[in-house]
Amino acid sequence: MPVIDGHRRRHGPYTVGSELVEHLLPAALERSRDLVAAHDIEIRAAAPGVRDRVPARHLGIEPGLPENERILVPAPRRTLRLANGLAEFVRTAARPGTVLAVCNVAEADPTDVELLDVLMRRIPPETLRILLYSDGPPAAPDDRDAGELWAAVDHCVREGFLHAVVELGERGLALAEPGGDLWWRFAQRTATALGALGRTWEARALWERVRRTSQQPAMHAAGAYGTAMLDARHPDPAQRDLGRARGWINQAIAISTLLPDPLERAFKLGFDRNGLALIELRQGRPAAALALVESALALARELGGHHPVHRMVLLANRAQLRGALGYVKEALEDYAAAIAIDPAFPDYYLDRGNLRFKLGLHEEALADYEQAIRVSPPLPEAYYNRAELRIARDEVDEALADLGYVIELDPAYLDAYINRAGLLAGLDRDEEARTDVEAGLALAPGNPHLLAVLGQLETSAGRFDAAGAAFDQAIETAPGLAAAWANRGILRYTAGDAKGAVADLTRAIELEPQHDLYTNRAIALRALGRVSEALADERAALH
Repeated sequence: MPVIDGHRRRHGPYTVGSELVEHLLPAALERSRDLVAAHDIEIRAAAPGVRDRVPARHLGIEPGLPENERILVPAPRRTLRLANGLAEFVRTAARPGTVLAVCNVAEADPTDVELLDVLMRRIPPETLRILLYSDGPPAAPDDRDAGELWAAVDHCVREGFLHAVVELGERGLALAEPGGDLWWRFAQRTATALGALGRTWEARALWERVRRTSQQPAMHAAGAYGTAMLDARHPDPAQRDLGRARGWINQAIAISTLLPDPLERAFKLGFDRNGLALIELRQGRPAAALALVESALALARELGGHHPVHRMVLLANRAQLRGALGYVKEALEDYAAAIAIDPAFPDYYLDRGNLRFKLGLHEEALADYEQAIRVSPPLPEAYYNRAELRIARDEVDEALADLGYVIELDPAYLDAYINRAGLLAGLDRDEEARTDVEAGLALAPGNPHLLAVLGQLETSAGRFDAAGAAFDQAIETAPGLAAAWANRGILRYTAGDAKGAVADLTRAIELEPQHDLYTNRAIALRALGRVSEALADERAALH
């Protein structure tokens, strides 16, 4: 391949990815149209220029909706899904010995930086050798006007290229008439992208700029809503200010109530009430949250055929709340209605699968997880959830395969290390388990679940002091972790402390009664001569 200039000013997100795909696509279409079809979402997202050659198998409803009805903003992790899908396409499509050379990597868009990282991690160098150069020729000036920049921002919002939304949106704001319709669209998308990227203070400053620039009620309502969500959705719970969020969302509702256009009023008021429902939920009032979502759905019925995505989100939110409150039949009906609106949207298959899993409907949950896998680029959460289901069904090898794939897709997926380490320890594959424990603790030092597995491994190795220290630290960090109490009890019995073993196993049973815990406590009780209590535990274990 010729050297690719990766400067983001050339083509924006996936400047490198699009040229790589365009180079490989002709031969891939000749050899295997199924391979191309399997990666249609990620190919079409990264390389818009080849969309006419790659039909969409899984096209959601949003592209066909008017701009004001496209309300979903993909999470930042969507680009990791795309990068993994592209890597799997490239790994199969590239001829062995292919060389990818990229210059201006220091100026590449974050989508390309992430893609190059995934390619280097997942494709062996004998298949694809990657040469990166930080500098290169200067980029040509970008002289796009505000309208052209808006088209680029709109595309990037739909695809989830949030860093580009911020960069292009800020340039658009500088060119558009302050307070005008186009300026407002740039402001709204840019502030939303900043919030999704965790750049909370920049987003807050932009919403304040909206308030200082405009006197339009709809803009002030949206600015109040956006500011409220910065507090309500802050990724760090310790930094959420739900009281302040309630104040802002109340202001949004007050303004939306007064909007003169009945359709705009019904939509925005329902949107705001849904935001207040999140705040109620996070303040521990799910019934109040449910009532708000119900009222938002009543308003949505006034919209006729408009805003189907808004209705889909409300139905899914009501499903979550109904499920949490025990109305499982109604929750499943809501999930079915939400999925029917956009069958190509993967998230609600996952949510419904999780509810079905909790209800013991394993086959139905498995079907949901696998449908989410089919309609999405590689989705770590779906494979992780399927692994948990397979663990419950004692399909250990299959669960290990799913967890391994999760870690391949996302090496920072902590829970996958926790679960795989536990499974491997249970199979006496201690060295592999220890590798996972170490990798997990590098991500989350002091994680109690990993420390509990570490304690098991140290116990098996006969390093009782180290095992005790690991269990002690796990219990101190997470006093409600039954596994740590149970395994420390086993350690204490092994070390000759039957009384301490009974105490620890009793606490584990209080937290999470299980057959093995009663059996183990019965053994420790017999060692202490407390036969009648041991018999009672043996009977409990049988039941």
